[in-house]
Amino acid sequence: VDGTVITVPLAFAADAAFEAIDAGINLLVIITEGICRRDAAASIEYAAQHDARVIGPNCLGVIIPDVCRFGSLGGPAVDCRKAFKPGVVGVMSRSGGMTTEICNALSQAGLGESTAISIGGDPVIGSTYAELMPYFEADEDTKAVVIYSEPGGSSEAELARWAKENNSRLPIVAFVAGRFMDDMHGMSFGHAGTIVEKKLDSPADKIRRMRDAGISVADEIGDIPRLVQERLDGAA
Repeated sequence: VDGTVITVPLAFAADAAFEAIDAGINLLVIITEGICRRDAAASIEYAAQHDARVIGPNCLGVIIPDVCRFGSLGGPAVDCRKAFKPGVVGVMSRSGGMTTEICNALSQAGLGESTAISIGGDPVIGSTYAELMPYFEADEDTKAVVIYSEPGGSSEAELARWAKENNSRLPIVAFVAGRFMDDMHGMSFGHAGTIVEKKLDSPADKIRRMRDAGISVADEIGDIPRLVQERLDGAA
């Protein structure tokens, strides 16, 4: 067994993660939402000590269209097959629902997805955009990457730094939600992880950093397929 999906009540999530890691499982998708930061951090640290990868907590999982699905991305199988189509775009999103929304738009545009990952919306998660980029980089089926971002946290700054420091072959297109929060510091935006505590967390700063790193940032969700296609055409 190489992977597991953890959906137990939050009080038991850390124990379930430890048990899976002790059993030699190297991919943990933790769906459970609201795990306390101490338990989430302990689970992620224990996984790192055993060369295991954690996706989540508070995520909907991972999907490779027409190959496999770990978790519940896309809902029932009949709906999942409509939204997710095999293709060339890797997708990462802090929102499970927006993962499906973006993938549906890419599928409708004929681009499709190589792999889509709901990375999780809690404050402490096991895998960030920058940490997952090397996997997309190594995947021959992936020709571009799309990320969906929200206010709060430093994952986008880390991604911008990664993009600057690595000569990636992959064009990256991003969308940053919650831009109205630039004037509402300290306000929560949906997920537990989306609290703007400092300038680095703000949507405006995320957009600036990513654009400075050569990442295309869409003004609207509907712009994403066009921007991806433009970046692919420019790289051809």
